[in-house]
Amino acid sequence: MKRTMFTGFIATAFVATVILYPGVAASQATLACAQRVDIVAFLGDHLSEKLSAVGKLDPSTIMEIYTAESGNWTLLMSDASGHSCIILSGDKWESIPTLPGPKA
Repeated sequence: MKRTMFTGFIATAFVATVILYPGVAASQATLACAQRVDIVAFLGDHLSEKLSAVGKLDPSTIMEIYTAESGNWTLLMSDASGHSCIILSGDKWESIPTLPGPKA
């Protein structure tokens, strides 16, 4: 009897949590997408962010990191057609100098 009551309590608590806090996971999954030129202009004009690093994911997709002296940063993914999405953004960015050594 006690085990059934405990299991019911846990199930009720889980359902209540999902109902009361549905927006947390949904808000984290939302991407801001637009034409690359528009996003880059916004990052520069409103956040003072400039391109700091770029990497190629595949022949038609690149990842770009924009940073500002204030520490703000934005990770942008762009495709060959000029469509881009902001993947992540944050603050307290610190650039680390490249260490000397043999190239891989």
